[in-house]
Amino acid sequence: MLRRLSVENYALIDKLDLELTEGLNIVTGETGAGKSILLGALSLLLGSRGEGSILGEGDRNCVVEGVFEIEGYGLEEFFGENDLEYDPQTVIRRIVTPAGKSRAYVNDLPVQLAMLRELGGRLIDIHSQHQSLMLGSDDFRTRIVDGVAGHENLTERYKKEYGALKDAEKELARLQEEAAGSRRDEEYLRFQTEQLAAAALREGEQAELEAQLAELSHAGQIQEALVRSAETLGEEETGVLSRLKAIEQEFRRIAQVYAPAPRIGERIHSSLLELRDLESELSSEADRIEADPERLARVESRLNLIYDLQQKHRVNSVEELIGLYNEYAARLAKITGSDEEIAGTERRIAALRENARKTAGQISAGRRKAGAAIEEHLRKTLSELGMPSVSFTVEITPDGELTPSGTDTIRFLFSANRNMAPQPVEKVASGGEISRVMLGIKSFVASRSKLPTIIFDEIDTGVSGRIADAMGRIIAALGEHMQVVNITHLPQVASKGEAHFFVYKEEFAGGIRTRIRRLGADERITEIAKMLSGSTVTDAALAQARLLLKV
Repeated sequence: MLRRLSVENYALIDKLDLELTEGLNIVTGETGAGKSILLGALSLLLGSRGEGSILGEGDRNCVVEGVFEIEGYGLEEFFGENDLEYDPQTVIRRIVTPAGKSRAYVNDLPVQLAMLRELGGRLIDIHSQHQSLMLGSDDFRTRIVDGVAGHENLTERYKKEYGALKDAEKELARLQEEAAGSRRDEEYLRFQTEQLAAAALREGEQAELEAQLAELSHAGQIQEALVRSAETLGEEETGVLSRLKAIEQEFRRIAQVYAPAPRIGERIHSSLLELRDLESELSSEADRIEADPERLARVESRLNLIYDLQQKHRVNSVEELIGLYNEYAARLAKITGSDEEIAGTERRIAALRENARKTAGQISAGRRKAGAAIEEHLRKTLSELGMPSVSFTVEITPDGELTPSGTDTIRFLFSANRNMAPQPVEKVASGGEISRVMLGIKSFVASRSKLPTIIFDEIDTGVSGRIADAMGRIIAALGEHMQVVNITHLPQVASKGEAHFFVYKEEFAGGIRTRIRRLGADERITEIAKMLSGSTVTDAALAQARLLLKV
C-alpha cells in the first residue's frame, strides 16, 4: 500500500507530505481546491507523461516520491525479472526538470517509464471521474471480465500465441509479395541465366584471349623478328654463337699462362649454352607463329561476345559476369523453392491459429463463469444501492475472429426496470446509475485481486442520501481488505473513513498554494457538518455529523 506521498513543486503544490493509513482514507475539499492536482502528481509518480507546464516554479525540479509497503503482494518475481532491487518498503521517485526532461527511480535505480507504468499498475488502481465513460470501451469491459476470471496465465499465453500468429502472417505476406515480384522477373532472369550459361565463361579467359588476339594480329611482324634474331645468333661465320665459340677457344689456349682464364672460359661456355638454347627457342617460335585468319576470327568472335555481355550488364570483367550468373541462378532457384517455403509458412500459420483458438476457447469459458459471478455481484450490490429491480447482464458473444483479446465480444447490458429490455449500460444508464455500476464492478474486481491500493475520484457522483450512505458502506467494506483512497463530496461517504484529509487553497503574497492536512476528531466533525449544511455550520449539522461519525 501507499504509506507516504511527497510532492514538491507540482502545479499549485509547493511542498506536501501525506501519511496515509490502512483501510479507507477520505479526501475532501471544495471544488477547485486541488484534489485533482493531487491525483495528477500521483499519476506522474506511476508513469504518466510529465510536461514542463506541471512545474509550479519554472526554475525548480518537480519531485514526486512515494513509499510503498509491498510485502505479501507477490512482486518479488517482477523485481527480479526487471533487475530491480526488491525491498518490502519500496521507494518510487519521479523527477521532472525545468527543461521538461523526466527521470524515474525505483529504490534509487533508474528505470524506463514503461517499466514504471507496469509496476504502478501492480500497486495502485486509480478510478478517475472520466473512467465511467470507459464502460463503452471494449477493451475496458474485457479487462474487467478477465480480472474477475483470474486467468492471467491463459491471457498471457494467448497474447504470445496471437503475436506469433500475426508475425507468421506478416512473414507469409512478405514471401507472397516477393514471390509475385520474382515471378514477374522469372522470364527475364531465366533468359539472362541461359545466355550467360551458354557463354561458358571462365576466370582469366579474357586476358588470355586478348593476348592471343594481339599475337595473331601481328603474326608476320613477330615471325620476322624471331627469324632475324635466330639468324643473328646462329649464322655460321658472323653469328653471335660462332664468335662466342672462338672467344671460348682463345681462353682455353691461355689457360696455362693466365690464371683467370678457366673461370672466364666457364662463364663464356655457360653463356654459349644459354644462347644456343635461346637460338633454338627462337627458331621454334618462328616456326609456330604463322598467320591464321580462321583462328583470328574465332578469337575476335569470342572476345566480341565477352565485350557485348560486359556492355549489356555494365560490368568490366569476366569475373563479374560469372558473379551475375551465380546471382541470377540463385534467384531462379529461390523462385522455384518459394512455393514450398510459402506452403510451409501456411502450415505453420494453421498450427498457430489452431493453438490460439484452443487458448481463446479456454479464455471464453473462464469469461462466461466470471460474467455470471459479475452479474450476481452487481445485482446484489445495485440492490443495496437502491436499485432492487435492476437487470445487469454480461453478454459474451464469440464472433469467431481472432483478436488481440480473443474471440469474444463483451457487452454490459443494463436495465433499471425488469420490464425493460436490457441495453448497453453506457447508452441507457443515468450518471448516478453509472456511478453505482462502476462502484459495484470496481469493488468486485478489487476484492478478487492482489492490488494493494485503489483510489476512487468521486465515484459517488450523482447520488445522495440513503444511496450515498450505502455506497459509503461498500467502499468502507472494501477498505477492510485493501487500502482505499476516496475523494468525495458526500458526507455520508466521508464519514466512513478511518483517516480524513482536507485539501484547501492558501493565499499568500506570492500567489496561491494547495495544501492538505489530516483532520483531527473535532476538525472532522466540523468538516462533515460543512459538507452537510454549507459554509454556515449549524447545530443541527454538527449533530448530524456526530451521528454519521458515530461519536
